[in-house]
Amino acid sequence: MRSTAAAAALSFIVLSVIPAQAARAAVPAGAGAEAGAGAGTGAGAGTGARAGLNLPEPTGPKPVGTTTLHLVDKSRPDPWNPEADRRELLVSLWYPAKKATGKAAPYLTGQESELVLKDLPVARKDALTTVRTHARLNAAAAGGKRPLVVMSPGFSFPRATLTSLAEDFASRGYLVAAVEHTYESVATTFPDGRTTTCLACVKGQDNAKVAASRAKDVRFVLDELTGSGWGKKIDRSRIAMVGHSIGGYSAARTMLADGRIKAGVNLDGTFRVEEPLKRPFMLIGATKSHTPDGTDESWKQAWPNLTGWKRWITVKGTDHSAFVDYAVLRQQLGLPAQELDGARALEITRAHLAGFLDRHLLGKRTPVKDYPEVSVHNP
Repeated sequence: MRSTAAAAALSFIVLSVIPAQAARAAVPAGAGAEAGAGAGTGAGAGTGARAGLNLPEPTGPKPVGTTTLHLVDKSRPDPWNPEADRRELLVSLWYPAKKATGKAAPYLTGQESELVLKDLPVARKDALTTVRTHARLNAAAAGGKRPLVVMSPGFSFPRATLTSLAEDFASRGYLVAAVEHTYESVATTFPDGRTTTCLACVKGQDNAKVAASRAKDVRFVLDELTGSGWGKKIDRSRIAMVGHSIGGYSAARTMLADGRIKAGVNLDGTFRVEEPLKRPFMLIGATKSHTPDGTDESWKQAWPNLTGWKRWITVKGTDHSAFVDYAVLRQQLGLPAQELDGARALEITRAHLAGFLDRHLLGKRTPVKDYPEVSVHNP
């Protein structure tokens, strides 16, 4: 990931084929773009897709349910659409279910898939509608209060790209809320059929402005969740935030603004922390960009201001999108991907996130396997 706020969503993409190309489709004419070349040892660019695409199964013992909330913040205008006097958000919830009953949840709508794959050498532009998920749509939630994990996707990435992580957290007993930051995703389909695009994907976009707006989104979502029927299922003393790319920047920004969030994670995101953040925070990134001598110096600059429990790890053979669903979907679509096998990349990410969340939300020491691809840094 680059530290600059270059044109459109590509300012947050490194070695990332699907999101880079999809974001380019959302760039207004003449805006220009920073190339995010797909590299690695994955299959060459494909001309088609398999009949079905698969995400790795959750590793926890609990069946998983999911539902979608349409939330409207009437207190503020939309930061990206001057014609909208209120901020509309979609939030996907994943949770432990009573039983694994009902239909498997859809991944993306046809319109969303078309926009994500628009400029890619994939014959079936609806391919991402075929992704097999493991959560059951609107399944009855199991009883009891749950720790909550809020998730924020990468810039231009749909919230669906966090599904592999979210399903795993839910199977382990967490309630998960992934926020779609409207007009910051290449495609967002609302319940009334509208599909919005990435209005925020413009040349010279201010990363700090995006992170600040997302912090407001997340604080509103927390207010809505805790004030609704879901509030009875949330342990308000145990809330964490996990973000990918600029979502990781947003996690730190939100924690500084809202003491309800007790722990945070940045997955491969350039970010700034300009005042002490005293609560637990973990960094997980790609080796080329996020070792202490890597291409992105922001982690080294932010490290001294992470004054609580902290950990910095990198995973060999990964790229910017290897920590979310694109780790496996690029390979299955026949597109160039990261060097490390996608299922392995997600296994490592899930394991370290589970260990972190269990430790800091539950006070539970969950052993994490010693993966040879992982390096721990302490500058």
